[in-house]
Amino acid sequence: MSGFIPGFSADGVVTVNRVLLKPKYSVDDLEERVALLCENVKTYHSDTGFVGGFVALNSGMISNEGSTVGQTVESPLKEREALIVTFWRSFEEHEASHRSDTFQPLFRQVLELCENGNEETAYRMLWSGKAYSAEEAQAAREAKEQYA
Repeated sequence: MSGFIPGFSADGVVTVNRVLLKPKYSVDDLEERVALLCENVKTYHSDTGFVGGFVALNSGMISNEGSTVGQTVESPLKEREALIVTFWRSFEEHEASHRSDTFQPLFRQVLELCENGNEETAYRMLWSGKAYSAEEAQAAREAKEQYA
């Protein structure tokens, strides 16, 4: 592990929720409800296993350079699909957070927005990293040229 996510150990757990917004809800609805849920997790679970997280919204852009399935210009899920990604010390601590009395009402409010129900998948991290500084990148290129 490279320290990309401070405090996240090699045996930690990454959870991913995929949210597809029902047509009658907006991104503002999602942001509001998820913000309340995330604040709850930070407040009540930072000392019981929560390490960090992020929420990402589908921007609609599809990389034609990085995709191998057609040459789509824009995702049909633009501004309708979000990923809620969290980092935990253990799966057991994650599960306990979901059972807490403060979490459940907020979680149900987020689920009301979901067209796809919810399935939260847990992953183990194989690699994480941050970009090199300009100096580190130059040194890495020089090392590759010399030793590769």
